[in-house]
Amino acid sequence: MSEHFFPRDEYFMRLALREAERALEHHDVPVGAVIIKEGEVIGTGHNERELRNDPTAHAETLALREASQALGTWRVLEAVMYVTLEPCTMCAGAIVLSRIPRVVFAASDPKAGAAGSVLDLLNVPELNHRPQCQGGLLAQEAGDMLRAFFAGRR
Repeated sequence: MSEHFFPRDEYFMRLALREAERALEHHDVPVGAVIIKEGEVIGTGHNERELRNDPTAHAETLALREASQALGTWRVLEAVMYVTLEPCTMCAGAIVLSRIPRVVFAASDPKAGAAGSVLDLLNVPELNHRPQCQGGLLAQEAGDMLRAFFAGRR
């Protein structure tokens, strides 16, 4: 684990990995997200695009919806999102709009990642919010789960 991560980061990323496993139950891409505030889980989500027939049902958007409901506001301040795959453009946009101050992701996404791989939407100076973003935590575990999923579909 890199020194730029906090001691509890691995624990929370493992919760996100467990959430990703839930997506496999309905044949969705195994991506999971959890949102933590003051050491407590306030939102969880896993991909449900296939389950809901909804292109916006990504792990991050579902976790943001749950966290917003828990907080009673669309501003998800003083929280951290842990997600097993680098956010896409839609999810990165939702993260910026929700004002989450910190995002930690596991595996990079060289085809659709918007937190540094293809785009860096979380670090656009012209936007009104730029969360701190760190990637690579438990990337091997998350990547292995994704590779196994896609290998089974080929």
